[in-house]
Amino acid sequence: MLRITELKLPLDHPEEALRPAIIQRLGITDSELLDFSLFKRSYDARKKSSEIHFIYTIDCNLRDEAALLSQFADDRHISVTPDTAYKAVGQAAEDLAERPLVVGFGPCGIFAALILAQAGLKPIVLERGTEVRQRTKDTWGLWRKNVLKPESNVQFGEGGAGTFSDGKLYSQIKDPKHYGRKVLQEFVKAGAPDEILYVSKPHIGTFRLTGVVATMREEIKALGGEVRFQQRVSDVLIEDGQLSGVVLDSGEQILSRQVIIALGHSARDTFRMLHKREVFMEAKPFSVGFRIEHPQGLIDRARLGKYAGHPKLGAADYKLVHHAKNGRSVYSFCMCPGGTVVAATSEPNRVVTNGMSQYSRNERNANAGIVVGITPEQDYPGSPLAGIELQERLESQAYLLGGSTYEAPGQLVGDFIAGKASTELGSVEPSYKPGIKLGDLALALPDFAIEAIREALPAFGKQIKGFDLHDAVLTGIETRTSSPLRITRGADMQSLNVRGLYPAGEGAGYAGGILSAGVDGIRVAEALIKDMLGIAEA
Repeated sequence: MLRITELKLPLDHPEEALRPAIIQRLGITDSELLDFSLFKRSYDARKKSSEIHFIYTIDCNLRDEAALLSQFADDRHISVTPDTAYKAVGQAAEDLAERPLVVGFGPCGIFAALILAQAGLKPIVLERGTEVRQRTKDTWGLWRKNVLKPESNVQFGEGGAGTFSDGKLYSQIKDPKHYGRKVLQEFVKAGAPDEILYVSKPHIGTFRLTGVVATMREEIKALGGEVRFQQRVSDVLIEDGQLSGVVLDSGEQILSRQVIIALGHSARDTFRMLHKREVFMEAKPFSVGFRIEHPQGLIDRARLGKYAGHPKLGAADYKLVHHAKNGRSVYSFCMCPGGTVVAATSEPNRVVTNGMSQYSRNERNANAGIVVGITPEQDYPGSPLAGIELQERLESQAYLLGGSTYEAPGQLVGDFIAGKASTELGSVEPSYKPGIKLGDLALALPDFAIEAIREALPAFGKQIKGFDLHDAVLTGIETRTSSPLRITRGADMQSLNVRGLYPAGEGAGYAGGILSAGVDGIRVAEALIKDMLGIAEA
């Protein structure tokens, strides 16, 4: 097949206009174009004064592909369609005596288990939380009734932290083997909308993602896998540097010499257990900050100009960065158009925020994390667990500032910049449930972070008109932007000092978001398959 990139059509073009545009671009007759498929669709709204066009990448099946490739040999926008089909690394010829374990059933664990199951290895999945529908009820229990269940919440349970987010399915990772395509195709197979295969920034949304996750669980089980909920791994068995199994809270031992540990970034008790067992790990940078909320219409007008509210464009997003005078970088994180700010703690007497959107992205506010990068060298030296300890201190302080009820501390942007406590809301109604308690967020983060964010907000207002709106709301705090440590692994995807232990995904420090976590799950599963089946590296 032949691929065309950068094919532009007007925003409101009819669906049937795509075929004539392809024919005109290639200079061929209609009969020479056998069929075509849409690989990607995006738009560029950086110049708000100009017309917005859709920009397509199209794969075409032609009568004489070779002739056209020769004709357009010097055109970088016309080339052979790359092969993005997933190629399995191996298949078990018979049932093996030993079954691999997958600890954690977020995006990484789901795809690791799926790949293992598709290879005939019949994995056993151990998930500390509940299945996704019960987990949804428990999570709403915190949001509506201030009741936290430490093992079933935004962080823990089937689907991982990504389930209660925007369901974003894009990443900037390098993906030479097109594993990301495999992730998207499996989601569509499980019920996600087809458009995630071609829109430039695909998302599913929380309510749809719950159904997709449950369907994928059933697929793993149908292939011989086993998924066990409310099974927290409390210890690992290591003999002479070789993993031999895990121990559950119940005291049950499950023996296996091949374990993928796909923790989320909030599995602090498991990190501490692994550190106690001397599994090699090291501190890594992460970020801390607040959630900011604006009316979605303000963001739409600033980003899309006269096209704000256009049904084909949907709610607008943004991505911002500012390098502060004190040497810190402030940036927007996990932007959720038309979404809500949610309570995301997994531990009693702590407050953490995150952002979430449904597929429709039609809530009144836009929200994003406004966060400051911090490093172990500057801010939490010493133990690999020091970053966790810093997170815990900040989250406990936020709980107190919110009134010790799981309400979150909040402040108007104008008051925050001016350095005075807020006493009443303005035109922007915050979406965070259980609710916010207005006050002074300068007490919630280290001084260097407050200084950098105060400098960044007016700078962002120059990039997006109204971003520093006085009545915009900051809600604290955002601390779980990524894992504060890395369980370091080698080229074989195994722990540096424990054979058979495969650290994977966001908690291990190798992913950030649904797509990259799914990709990492595939990569690690493939390494395990090769090891179990004795397949040599190519």
